[in-house]
Amino acid sequence: MTQQPILIIGGTGKVGARIVSRLRRRNVAVRVGSRSGEPRFDWTDQDTWDAALQGSRAVFIVPHDGELLTRPFVRRARDLGVQRIVLLSGRGVDVPGYAGDNNAAGKTHIDGEDAVRSCGLAWTILRPGWFAQNFSEGFFRDAVLTGEVRLPAGDGAVSFVDAEDIAAVAVAALTENGHEGQTYELSGPRALTIAEALALLAEATGRTVRYVPLTVEEFIDHLEGEGWSKIDAEAYADAIAPIRRGMDAHLSDGAQRALGRQPRDFARFVTDAAAAGAWQG
Repeated sequence: MTQQPILIIGGTGKVGARIVSRLRRRNVAVRVGSRSGEPRFDWTDQDTWDAALQGSRAVFIVPHDGELLTRPFVRRARDLGVQRIVLLSGRGVDVPGYAGDNNAAGKTHIDGEDAVRSCGLAWTILRPGWFAQNFSEGFFRDAVLTGEVRLPAGDGAVSFVDAEDIAAVAVAALTENGHEGQTYELSGPRALTIAEALALLAEATGRTVRYVPLTVEEFIDHLEGEGWSKIDAEAYADAIAPIRRGMDAHLSDGAQRALGRQPRDFARFVTDAAAAGAWQG
């Protein structure tokens, strides 16, 4: 096994866990950066940074949304001898009007990308769109289980990207030459409306699940009725807005450029997730 480990910040998350699994299958030494990891890593406790970074040859960064911590972290990584940085950013970072003016995650990504590009190390930036896994592991799963997904997305389409593809691109960038200085925009191979995505999910699972379009006001009221704060409800509505405005339908070529193949289709995602029991119980 390679002696100098690769540090995966967010190594227990949707993308990070898949990266860790792929690297371990390649017999690459991995250090999982999380509050339950060894050594422990906590974005909000800078005293934990050095132990996680010390001796690491490359780092995958899932930034801490809402705070501008990527820049000092990258600076510390450079000082401790890290040679390569791969940053998980997001779609729309450089698209005017994509995120609201008060979008905390957007500000984190903008500052983080600038920090990485100017750090003097080999760097790669990944900009995925909406994850397909939001239906199986994230935002939409509970709603899928109720049989109704209520969103203010109108009839907008989304080129959902499979987290397996994001992980594959990250592993390539962390372990291979030729990805330095690249920004990979990542999407699936086609755009689907929420209703179309749910129809594929229903076909794969046998579940009855439908899309219920809401106005922004109805959506915020719905979330507040479930106990959300108004601020959080409005932030979620803002995150959905680009779908409604048709800004998430375009296809990106990052997977083809990085991996030399087409990205995984949403239909394959739902088939695999259903077989793994993602929507049981």
